[in-house]
Amino acid sequence: MKKNVIIKSTLFIMLFVYASVSWGQYLPHAPFKPQVVPAPDFTLKDVQGKFFRMSAQRGKPVLIFFGTTWCPGCRAEVPKYKKVHETYASRGLEVIYINIMEPEKKVTRFVQANVLPYRTLLDENGRVGAAYNVVGVPMIILVDKNGNIVKVGHSSSEMPLNQLLHNK
Repeated sequence: MKKNVIIKSTLFIMLFVYASVSWGQYLPHAPFKPQVVPAPDFTLKDVQGKFFRMSAQRGKPVLIFFGTTWCPGCRAEVPKYKKVHETYASRGLEVIYINIMEPEKKVTRFVQANVLPYRTLLDENGRVGAAYNVVGVPMIILVDKNGNIVKVGHSSSEMPLNQLLHNK
């Protein structure tokens, strides 16, 4: 009798474990649809003292370049980023550079020395970088016209700009 209870209990537990694992394999909408991740909203001041609000950019794609003045990779990306601005700004792409946690005067000198044609924002306390999970620079994020993150990378050459702006 005791053996019977142990066997039945063991079978029940095995069936329960199998059912639990199998349920996790249920694919109601296969093939998978890409997950939509909305870009966090923020408001930052630029080096001219004007404010930029991410949610106000709805209706146009935005390319965000997180960087610093001291980062060699960020400096190497500047000519590529200028070229992206030159090529795609006229097609509706909003190009912004967000400097993370550096003094405004230092960033302003960097902008002037490198003749940056795109808007430069100051993330003086690093909150926007943290909201976008920036753990290293350069980090580049492409946001579509609906405010959703399309691609995250470390170089502008990784961004599918032609696909996003194909109809413009």
